[in-house]
Amino acid sequence: MDDVTRGNRLAWETASRKHVREDAELRGQARAGGALFATEVEMLGPILATGPHVVHLQSGHGLDDLALTAAGARAVTGVDFSATATAAAQRRADDLGRACRYVHAALPGAPLAGGCADLVYTGKGALIWMPDLAAWAADVARLLRRGGHLFVHEAHPAVPLWTWDEDEPRIRPDRGYFAGSHVNDTFPAGGAVEWQHTLGEILNAVIGAGLELRRVEEYPEPFWRADGVDAAAWRGRLPNTFALLAWRPESAAH
Repeated sequence: MDDVTRGNRLAWETASRKHVREDAELRGQARAGGALFATEVEMLGPILATGPHVVHLQSGHGLDDLALTAAGARAVTGVDFSATATAAAQRRADDLGRACRYVHAALPGAPLAGGCADLVYTGKGALIWMPDLAAWAADVARLLRRGGHLFVHEAHPAVPLWTWDEDEPRIRPDRGYFAGSHVNDTFPAGGAVEWQHTLGEILNAVIGAGLELRRVEEYPEPFWRADGVDAAAWRGRLPNTFALLAWRPESAAH
């Protein structure tokens, strides 16, 4: 493990302790059925109606997994490189009686059998940890059964450029859309290095892995808001999230 990955892992372990401290709140959200956005439900509805087995790469606190099982998933396997996150998510899922299991591992190279997933779900702060998108996309394609789908709901690649000024949107002078990375100075903090990928790079990585794009959408709403912040960049004028749905064709080779 290189120094950047080691530092990022430590930062995410530290950030994941928040999900332990907020366990009661997260359980309440799970019981209320929250976690997935309406746009996610709309795009995933037909797939979840088939009772898929889902693999969630970079599963974090696991709240999305509980929502996926409530929405129709037969079972969810979450993979995350934080032992704190996977342990806390497993306890919640077990206590709530949900068909979720968690694997502590770094990605790409999920320690799961090829062709084990009907749906690979990921996002909400996942791709920022991936320096090599081609390797990530190849691992996704390996995990998917023929006819299986990839769904990503993620921060828009332009988001690192937006300031949190409340009077009007501005672009940070210390960042660029085509930069390879930047040092996180908000959450999860700790000096974590976030890898930057343009929207074109993300789409081309998926295509290059042999998957076919079915739908791509961009949204003005962020998936996460810092407490006590009302940034002008979040008020509908700029892209803050995107979603993509792709599939592994029935004719695709193993």
